[in-house]
Amino acid sequence: MTLPLFLILFPLALAGVIALIGGHAPTRSATIKLGAIIVAIGPLILLAQNWRGDAVFFELRTAWANTAVLGAEITVTLALLIIGLRGKQLTITALTLIQALLMGFVEFGGHGHAEVAAPLFTDSFSIIMAHIVGVVGGLIVWHAAGYMPAYHKRHGEIPDRQRGFFASIFLFLGAMFALVFANHIGWLFLAWEVTTLCSFLLIGYSGTPEARKNAFLALRLNLIGGVAFAGALLYLTRTGGSLALNEIIQSSQAVALIPVALICFAGLTKAAQMPFSAWLLGAMVAPTPVSALLHASTMVKAGVYVFVRFAPVLQNTTVGLLFALIGATTFLLASCIAISQSNAKRVLAYSTIANLGLVVTCASVGNPQAVWAAILLIVFHAIAKALLFIAVGSTELAIGSRDIEDMEGLIARRPEIAVAILIGIAGMFLAPFGMLISKWAAIEALMNSHPILPIAIAFGSSATLFFWAKWMGKLLSTVKQTFPPPNPVGGDEKVALFLLSALSLGLCALWPVLSGVAIKPFLLATYGTFVEMNRGTILILSLMLLLVAALPLSLLYKGGAKLRITTPYLSGANVEDPNRFTGSIADTQPVATRGYYLAEIFAEPRLTHAGWIATLLLLAAVGVVVNL
Repeated sequence: MTLPLFLILFPLALAGVIALIGGHAPTRSATIKLGAIIVAIGPLILLAQNWRGDAVFFELRTAWANTAVLGAEITVTLALLIIGLRGKQLTITALTLIQALLMGFVEFGGHGHAEVAAPLFTDSFSIIMAHIVGVVGGLIVWHAAGYMPAYHKRHGEIPDRQRGFFASIFLFLGAMFALVFANHIGWLFLAWEVTTLCSFLLIGYSGTPEARKNAFLALRLNLIGGVAFAGALLYLTRTGGSLALNEIIQSSQAVALIPVALICFAGLTKAAQMPFSAWLLGAMVAPTPVSALLHASTMVKAGVYVFVRFAPVLQNTTVGLLFALIGATTFLLASCIAISQSNAKRVLAYSTIANLGLVVTCASVGNPQAVWAAILLIVFHAIAKALLFIAVGSTELAIGSRDIEDMEGLIARRPEIAVAILIGIAGMFLAPFGMLISKWAAIEALMNSHPILPIAIAFGSSATLFFWAKWMGKLLSTVKQTFPPPNPVGGDEKVALFLLSALSLGLCALWPVLSGVAIKPFLLATYGTFVEMNRGTILILSLMLLLVAALPLSLLYKGGAKLRITTPYLSGANVEDPNRFTGSIADTQPVATRGYYLAEIFAEPRLTHAGWIATLLLLAAVGVVVNL
């Protein structure tokens, strides 16, 4: 058995094992942790076997493979149909039936498409994605093993269904491995639909009316993309096109543009781009490990994966430019909306939507430098966002709130969590952390494509500076009141926080190695050229990294007896109580500070509706251009 096939089948088998393990929690926990370790180690072995990043194709000529895939497609379709019927969701039922009808024509319509001799493959980009799925996903699973018991202890009204929860997560990981290793578009579509099914199960985990509503919303919007993907498969079979991913990319734009446009439309829904962004915001009702998984290593990364894969087809096309404008619009508006949010998970959600919009923009432009920036964005965003989500989840369990205002002085109350959040935030917007490097590269790459694209990125990046800096200020601000003692942070959570923090810092320090070793082979194989950065710039950024990294790490130093917390200076108006001051009319007021959220300027409903209108018009233009 090849290693890619093992990485696909092992999580699927483990999902079945976990589903069969009863209420014996220690056995289940040990199984989950062992599975997380194996899932994380697998991509590292794969890298060791193919450290050059050469494209390696794996032939599977046995009849059972296609039969198994067909059986799995039917099973997933039936599951989606049952969900729609039982939930009385007419739209979901109709979309599932349409998708099933299209796939029926693909499989049994007699169009006679050629079989794909090598349905699985690896190259440097798929190995990068496998590390995001396996290493980052494995750390999230490890965190979840300690988080979920505490979650149910805090939410005693929610039925404990951890068996199904962890089975769905490993099924999710197996589907993502299949997606990034698939050279057969039909196999990629199956993995695509499995991630849709798993997201529904995980978002609706708590079973509350709000959770079920948002789970159905996610399913509905992603099935729209699934129908488009099935349409691309039908187009390929009816026109005698190949179902091999590598052959589609190498074919002429005249042949490949229509199916690629349909698949990229599906990518917009999966990546929660406007006007399909609502499902990712609704997914925040799920337990925090689900949010981290959806944002960092699965689901939304599937959406941007197809954009990067098909970037050569989109390059220098009007369709590519229109998709880039959709991504840029999403980046700008989602970044602005995040300013008005005080719920930490909603800030992270809008930040994810925005940064995925930036990836879509770069990949749609499709030139080598833009694709280089897109891959860097995917990697650094996955790590930083996984760290931030699990840190916010640990914060919520510790202090009972996910509101940024309630995190005031967290550095003094829970320094290990606060430092993890600070590292994650630094990774998102401070120089020279990876996300800033990627954004700089993105702006430079977009300069020659269309003048409006770098303008949107520059203004959107300014908005991210506002909400990240505001959050950092709250974490580091003076503690002005007595807080109830926070709950302890579990050992599994600490391990995940530490490793993701170390990974974030380490990759930022070694990003030139990541670029040269991991991304270079992909760009050379795809475009025959590579993006180089001069050594002086690399040295300056490395020195900046050391200086910036010293800030959050220094906050762990207690100072012993010399540590002194001073009272805030209030222009001489303090009274004896350091938490109160004399107001303008000589009455005593409590000291209170609050961040600026500018809700009237960056009103969420108004900006959201504007984004929907703009992106719907752009999508309509894509439809017109493709059919010309």
